[in-house]
Amino acid sequence: MLATFGALAPIFLLIALGWLLRTCGFLGSSFWLGAEWLVYWILFPGLLLLNTASPDRTGLRRLPLAIALVAAIAVTAALAFALRGRLGLDGASFTSVFQGAIRNNTYVGLAGVGALYGEAGLAVMGIVVFVVVTLVNVLSVIVLVSYRGRAMRVRDLLVSLVKNPLILACVGGFVLNTMELGLFDLASAMLEILGRAALTLGLLCVGAGLDLGRLGRKPPAVVAASTLKLVVMPVATWGFCRLLGVEDVSAATALLFTAAPISASSYVLARQLGGDAPLMAGLITLSTIFAAATMPLALALLT
Repeated sequence: MLATFGALAPIFLLIALGWLLRTCGFLGSSFWLGAEWLVYWILFPGLLLLNTASPDRTGLRRLPLAIALVAAIAVTAALAFALRGRLGLDGASFTSVFQGAIRNNTYVGLAGVGALYGEAGLAVMGIVVFVVVTLVNVLSVIVLVSYRGRAMRVRDLLVSLVKNPLILACVGGFVLNTMELGLFDLASAMLEILGRAALTLGLLCVGAGLDLGRLGRKPPAVVAASTLKLVVMPVATWGFCRLLGVEDVSAATALLFTAAPISASSYVLARQLGGDAPLMAGLITLSTIFAAATMPLALALLT
């Protein structure tokens, strides 16, 4: 466990540095906004495209892995619905707990997998990100629309998914891989440099987005969402991977990604579609702090 913690520690130190830089005002708020857009639209998609387009050297069993991830998300989502009545949550608060239970921070997951498993792990991340990001976005939007009464057509939902740069990068990489086209050497070299920048700048942006002032809102909801996200979801992922015969780097990568804290983009979606945005901000912050301990612990106990 100490080796795993040592490998993941720099990730959370970078997150802490991002929070410190933003809190001290060393860089203006406009910098962080631009940095987030750069990471989301250019740097991380470049990293995903590079790794999904590369030849599959690890003999990945993609279908069982995808089924395990879908099953883990379904179990976690079902438990979130089951807890709503016990927690006495209104519609807006429940949508934030639901998002908190199933949405993963892709930046932290990618950085952790890269640190621990290198190229083999990043190759697995293509299918992991594609399955998880697509499914949790669909479920989150459906729940927000259902519980907040906002009108959204199916076409609008499909357009939002098609425009997601992370999903587009994964699809593009899979197409290139399947057709055995690959990437030109020049393109691969450029994307590799972009990938290095993504891991650093993305983690700094995660830290800059933390809001410690929102931690005291609705403690039962915070405990429930954090437990579902940091404990239930990775345990369910591990269980379904074992059941379906997904092993080694594939299983460890899926476990590490689902053990990552709540996605920062959950706050944006909550604000846009009428969820409890302040509660969402607190959930993101708390899960990020706790994940520094729970991610290495999950790997140590379950792999």
